[in-house]
Amino acid sequence: MNATAVPAFRCALVLLLSLCCAASLAHAADTPTATAVGPVQQLRIYEIFEDTKPHFHARFRDHALRIMRRYDFRIVAMWETKTAQRTEFAYLLEWPDETTMKDRWSKFMADEEWTEIKRQTRVHGRMVGEIQDRTLRVVPYSPQQRLLD
Repeated sequence: MNATAVPAFRCALVLLLSLCCAASLAHAADTPTATAVGPVQQLRIYEIFEDTKPHFHARFRDHALRIMRRYDFRIVAMWETKTAQRTEFAYLLEWPDETTMKDRWSKFMADEEWTEIKRQTRVHGRMVGEIQDRTLRVVPYSPQQRLLD
């Protein structure tokens, strides 16, 4: 990705996330408590490393996605971006509410198969650095409440 593409990618990502948040809020205007208990989106951003990137993608694609489906993870989209400082993998999820999000993450992280896959793939080296995790709640003036359905 060239130097001019990175700002454009980030701009597009910000626009998409803004639209996602806006989309989630249409229903919230009718029900003031919807933002507290209604659907939420979750943005996950992983720092990944060039030397282990193929192994990271293989592990996520071939194992994490399959196990996440077991726990009703609803992934909206996935992206990769690269700056001069780092490479990142980002994905956006949608959850019915925060309670479900926390419960499913807890179950996924405790999954014995996922634990074993992470142990086995450590032979490839460090695959993930910093992880950013953001829960996105819709605002009352959003034109849409959900992204999926």
